[in-house]
Amino acid sequence: MTTELDQQLIQNNKIKSAIRARLRPYDELNIRIGLLDEYVLQGWSAEKYLKRSVKIRRTKSHDAAFEDKVWAVMAKLGLPHLNLGRDFRLSYGAGPNEAKQIDVFAADDDVVLVIECKSAIETSTRAFKTEIEAIQGTRDGLIRTIRTNFPKHKIRFILATHNIGITPATRERIDNADVTHLDEDAIEYFFELSDHLGHAAKYQLLGNLFSGVKIPGLNGTVLAIQGKMAGHTYYSFLIQPEKLLKLSYVLHRNRANSLLMPTYQRLIRRSRLKKVAAFVEEDGFFPNSIILNIEEGKRGVRFERIAQPDSDSRVGILHIPQTFRAAYVIDGQHRLYGYANSDRSSTDLIPVVAFVGLERSEQVRLFMQINENQQAVPKNLRNTLNADLLWDSDDLRERSSALKLRIAQHLGESRTSPLFGRVIIGENPKSQTCCITIDAINVGLDRSNFFGQFGRDEVKKTGTFYLGNSESTFKALAPYLEECFNYLRQNLPEQWEIGNGEGGFLFINNGVESFIRILSDVTDHLVSMENIDPTEYSATNLFEFAEYLLEPLVNYVRSLDPSQRIEFRRQYGVAGRTRYWRRLQQAIRAAVPEFSPNGLDEFLADEQRQFNTSSFAMISDIEQFLRSDMRERLERKYASRWVKDGVPAKVVTDASARMIEKNLHLDPDEEVEMWDCLNLIQFQQVLQFKHEQWTELFIEQYTRPEEIDLPGGWKSKTSWMTRLNEIRNKIAHDHVVKEGEYEFLTELHGWLIEGQMVTAI
Repeated sequence: MTTELDQQLIQNNKIKSAIRARLRPYDELNIRIGLLDEYVLQGWSAEKYLKRSVKIRRTKSHDAAFEDKVWAVMAKLGLPHLNLGRDFRLSYGAGPNEAKQIDVFAADDDVVLVIECKSAIETSTRAFKTEIEAIQGTRDGLIRTIRTNFPKHKIRFILATHNIGITPATRERIDNADVTHLDEDAIEYFFELSDHLGHAAKYQLLGNLFSGVKIPGLNGTVLAIQGKMAGHTYYSFLIQPEKLLKLSYVLHRNRANSLLMPTYQRLIRRSRLKKVAAFVEEDGFFPNSIILNIEEGKRGVRFERIAQPDSDSRVGILHIPQTFRAAYVIDGQHRLYGYANSDRSSTDLIPVVAFVGLERSEQVRLFMQINENQQAVPKNLRNTLNADLLWDSDDLRERSSALKLRIAQHLGESRTSPLFGRVIIGENPKSQTCCITIDAINVGLDRSNFFGQFGRDEVKKTGTFYLGNSESTFKALAPYLEECFNYLRQNLPEQWEIGNGEGGFLFINNGVESFIRILSDVTDHLVSMENIDPTEYSATNLFEFAEYLLEPLVNYVRSLDPSQRIEFRRQYGVAGRTRYWRRLQQAIRAAVPEFSPNGLDEFLADEQRQFNTSSFAMISDIEQFLRSDMRERLERKYASRWVKDGVPAKVVTDASARMIEKNLHLDPDEEVEMWDCLNLIQFQQVLQFKHEQWTELFIEQYTRPEEIDLPGGWKSKTSWMTRLNEIRNKIAHDHVVKEGEYEFLTELHGWLIEGQMVTAI
């Protein structure tokens, strides 16, 4: 008998083509040519004209595109019973109008998924009160209808969202209604996983949705050896990959698994998985064990020891919980999923070492120990793992470190944060805008005064936001940082859009680190100068106090020209990052003179002295170079007459007088020559002595590349020597060399000394 459901489900042989259509960014139709004008008014456009019809196309709306992607994910995961179109409806009562439209309906031999999809153009929050109440009001009736086709299936109602933040209150409402929430990160995760694993990825989805629910028809008994290791009970046994795939779950370090924190696994790599699968198909095998942790729940592990007289061996029958997500894979996910699409998955037996009831932090430790001795865990992933691993440490220093890492992770993962999607979390790929590392944020926080200073078991100094424990400090500081970063995003939209692209220097690692340190300075100013206690105000109110100090910073960033922006971007290393931060401090002080962060005056004084010292060294190098190179060129042309024919008489007279004066005070073996006593202006006079001498010996080598086309002859093309001499005189009279002058010397030094100049042959 054909049921209400049967008529609305897609035929299996049409699923592949439907996936392609659902994943296209547009809808397509074939219509009669006479109807084209009518459809054009509805937003359609003609793509291809046929004999009697025309193929038309229209870009999907954001909500239709998201709904189609959710449908495609379920199809790619291998759930074969799917709604045919977008007008799929199920009855929940006997009345003619008691039917509910279902966005996505998906089922297999064991489960049924009823999915409602909601999307927003821009990131926003919603309470979903109406939607949840509608699900609650129709649930029982919908289940009765579903049971006509799927009488023994597990049924799950799902709310899938795109670009919508879920507040704690809304999440509680969803959970209380026994509805599962999947955001776009989860949908993208399962989409990507289906590309890697094919239909085997379905077990990750089912483990997510039906954790602890019994798997129909699964035999969960194996012959095992029981043992203990470091106080932990473990079992060693053999099992078919097909069976283990259903029982297992991999805690991938991905936003899709954020509610299962702490998570620790890298996402399965397609290239590596293909190699493993090919190895399996070529009769390869893996002698090393897959490492699991079996959860202790209602259907806990049971071990029946087989009596063996006169033996210490603990051999017996192990009863594994026959439920979805009964075990977490700590090591060996590629080996396990390499069997996913192999005929050998039901016949091979693979070795397993299974611990029981390990705390998640212990799983993380074990994972890191295994991988430190194999393929190194990337630093960004180690940071995200340590945020969980050290959270409850007995060592206050480690706990403080975990707090900073947790805040850094939150800024990148929370949809309430302006940095959402801009921070590389775990092993998420880097892009032009997703280019900030957790480490950069962590360094900024570590160098701030938000937290204080800690010993192993004592607080040595309390920071501006420290409230005695990590959780309270997190709740106070994280929203304040969000408010301040949001201010930057709103007032510097160009930099926000550029990210790490050409011209971007603020929303990159150095910029974010420096801004966090600036926020610490600003907060210190509010505490010391205005007697404001940050812990007594909401994040919004505290930001209102701080805004007048941040406004000059924004104005300063807006005023920078392209070369200055490049200079900020080139601030590498510890010294460069410090210089970046100090420049932002100076920008605020220029508008608010009483803003005096700790160490700024000393830094400026040291920097000025540093410019003078470095500048003097570069000028000495340049003078030595000119003395050597110009003499060599003159000697090559004039031989022994190089002074008489190549140097102006007045230069020879003046330099000789200085030579005589110097040699009066020097030992004979230390006496100098006339050429050693030329100053910079006299070198310039040598260059300008004769036109033919300039063009033959010096024009190519002593014209700066950017001044080749400069009009005015040798006088204009050697004017750089005039500026060089002016800076030298400033140093001689103990005046401060400015940053622009220092940069000029750096460029000049690079041109003459570091290989950009053609030297004499």
